[in-house]
Amino acid sequence: MLQRMATALTRWSTRWVPDAWVIAVVLSMFAFGIALIFTQSTVYQLIQYWGRGFWTLLGFAMQMSLIIMTGYILAVSPPVGRLLDKLAGLPKTPAGCIAMMAAFSMVSAWINWGFSIVGSAVFTKYIGRKQRGVDYRLLVSAAYLGLGTFWHAGLSASAPLLVATPKHFMEAKIGLIPVTQTIFHPFNLLLCATILIAMTLFTPRLHPKPENVIEADPAALGEEQGFQPPVLPLNPTPGQRIEHSPIINYVTGIAGIVWLFWHFSKNGPLLTLDVVNFAFLMIGILLHRTPASLLKAAEEAGTFIWGVVLQFPFYAGIFGIISYSKLDSVIADWFTAIATKDTYALIVFWYSGILNYFVPSGGSKWAIEAPYVIEAGRNLGVPDALSVVAYSWGDMATDIIQPFWAIPLLGVAKLGFKDIMGYCLILFFVYMVITSLFFWAAPLFYL
Repeated sequence: MLQRMATALTRWSTRWVPDAWVIAVVLSMFAFGIALIFTQSTVYQLIQYWGRGFWTLLGFAMQMSLIIMTGYILAVSPPVGRLLDKLAGLPKTPAGCIAMMAAFSMVSAWINWGFSIVGSAVFTKYIGRKQRGVDYRLLVSAAYLGLGTFWHAGLSASAPLLVATPKHFMEAKIGLIPVTQTIFHPFNLLLCATILIAMTLFTPRLHPKPENVIEADPAALGEEQGFQPPVLPLNPTPGQRIEHSPIINYVTGIAGIVWLFWHFSKNGPLLTLDVVNFAFLMIGILLHRTPASLLKAAEEAGTFIWGVVLQFPFYAGIFGIISYSKLDSVIADWFTAIATKDTYALIVFWYSGILNYFVPSGGSKWAIEAPYVIEAGRNLGVPDALSVVAYSWGDMATDIIQPFWAIPLLGVAKLGFKDIMGYCLILFFVYMVITSLFFWAAPLFYL
């Protein structure tokens, strides 16, 4: 039955869900229509609001692009590649391989989702080459757990880091919310620990019997051993010698580490999007050792960020329509009418998860929801930090059954989403039960 459901859902998504940029434009039209009906704004005014907000998220878009780029640079660095190769040989059973893949995917996503999406994909190849008897479909499903269940609760979480970053687009209304109230709040940490343990223990139990195992196709694994740094050419020019010298990277990286030491010694555990991106970039520079290796990795990473560059201005336009037309107050009143202080976090979690299935845009969706999610929560007496955390977990709640973020992983693994959807659907049910119970009890943690 689950396989039939998975196949039907995948067929529907493939047939009816368009490209993410088209969704952004359709949502712009939808927001325009809702504002026209429920506010006193005219068509001409709404067009002004749309254009006025269009470039609001330029800084945020750059920050999201750097999360992807710095994560990729770190994931393909030679030392990380060697580490993954060694880890792949440690498990002694197929179930152990699945458990290791699940834990690696989630832990790496908590650290940096850009690193996880690339590192997990590469790790499946290393395990596929070294281990026999592992079901490749379940292995790739486990590799998707980081992006599907964990990333928006960690150190690269878009919404929690954004509201902790000075001059974010909602600062005038909510000020700055430190990560001690979101990412490092006991509620979030306890939920993270519960999901990590539960999914690491549960996922291997889905492994099929030996006669039903489908191992990795050797053609999908390929012959290459991951990222290969450029080789210094014969008879190099002085400029090429500099590009292949480690001095530039070591000086830059060490200077960056010194700055991070100063930052944390002065400000304590103050994390922002800028600090996270800075840290991962400096670590990546050190691990790549030479400018030639770093630049090759950065060039490859650039192919993954075009969607952010194109889509974010349109989500900023939606933010402009919602905010400047006062539609945020109207929608906030709707939430206030159906929720109470005790049920609001659970409702936001589910609402954000449903919307995420149709708008799998990660951080940019926060620009749409933030104005009315925060205002409705305030109307009910819900702390802003809890509203942010509920949004964040909801924003990734349906990622595990949405193919958008799996595209890079599936491209490397050479599988279709239909191949993993059955497993992902089961993982989704378990995940939603646990997280729903937590958000039902969330008000107890934010008294």
